[in-house]
Amino acid sequence: MTNHAQNLALTNVALMADVIGSGGGAGGSEVLADGNGDRERLARAGLSRVVEPGDLAALKAFDGMSALEIWDRLQCRSHGLERWSTRLAEVNPERDLERAAAAGARFVIPGDEEWPDPVDVLTEAGQLSRRAGAPFGLWVRGRANLRHALKRSVSVVGARACSSYGEHVAAELSAGLADSGVTVVSGGAFGIDAAAHRGALAVPGTTIAVLACGVDVSYPKRNSALLSRVAEEGLVVAELPPGCSPTKLRFLARNRLIAAATQGTVVIEAAIRSGALNTAGWAEQCGRAVLAVPGPVTSRMSAGSHLLVRERNAVLATNVADIIEAISPYGAGLTHPPRAPQSLADTLDADLQRTLDAVPVLHPAPATRIAVTAGLDLPTTQQSLEALSALNLITQTPTGWRLPSPPGGA
Repeated sequence: MTNHAQNLALTNVALMADVIGSGGGAGGSEVLADGNGDRERLARAGLSRVVEPGDLAALKAFDGMSALEIWDRLQCRSHGLERWSTRLAEVNPERDLERAAAAGARFVIPGDEEWPDPVDVLTEAGQLSRRAGAPFGLWVRGRANLRHALKRSVSVVGARACSSYGEHVAAELSAGLADSGVTVVSGGAFGIDAAAHRGALAVPGTTIAVLACGVDVSYPKRNSALLSRVAEEGLVVAELPPGCSPTKLRFLARNRLIAAATQGTVVIEAAIRSGALNTAGWAEQCGRAVLAVPGPVTSRMSAGSHLLVRERNAVLATNVADIIEAISPYGAGLTHPPRAPQSLADTLDADLQRTLDAVPVLHPAPATRIAVTAGLDLPTTQQSLEALSALNLITQTPTGWRLPSPPGGA
């Protein structure tokens, strides 16, 4: 075990001091509170393994109860709770904390200095895709402070089977966000997720991978090196305890954390039915900004992004400035609409503009002919021609006026 892992282990073990067990068996120990929430930490660690993330049935069964009350009722095998108490034989929160420490991770719960308050919005954000509710705690791997890292953050999500366009855009936007001090949060998957993490790391900047499995599990395996680097330079976060594998419902539950923890969600390439749109839906329910990057109308992977803009009022995002404006407080981070550079001709008054438009390109014309073309009287035309000549916008020749020859000759 490394020194860092040893320190984490000591920290986690200190947080569960005064353990007294019934033989120390899995799921059978009780912990005395010592004023620092040790017993609650163990209860929440145990519940993170017993209760599936975002379980609607658990929300209903345990409504109004604290984590300690829920844990105590499960320990007593109360009637009607068999759905969850059957898992107790495999639960050992002390072991999970030690296993996390060995992987360089820690368990963060509400009330900790590192706890990210924004996720608390999930207690009242409603439900989506059979998931709902705030997590009992978060398993965090990495040295950065989770609360501080999420203070100014954006989630960048999208298709796993993305195009080269989507991958390029995700990396470029994420690099720009990270370079602007914005933490980039994604799910550590193939495609857009991986591109977002790599883009943030290239600056270098801070990025967080929120997993649908344990923080010590590399999923997908081909992203193991990337996730290790994210853990070294940013954070890897999970609601599930160490060793847990991902499932479809766990991915949907993971999406709610990504959306709630950040100030906004940017969707880059998403099919009509996709996890990225699920994350966008959670962002809407949590009152977060939702942005979508446009793509080719011929690509089915752009259909979801375009749907968000057309029917769900997502902000169209084409650059970093658009994203920063959307997540900033009102009146801050404002951007200006793109405009072409102003030319000298753009500053001319109406008579000068009409005269300039009437001056031929190739064959010089006299002032009388230009006046007819411009629809102006001759004195006004003559005065305008002299003013335009002084501005070097037209040239006078022995036979009349014309526009200057382009560079290289006509």
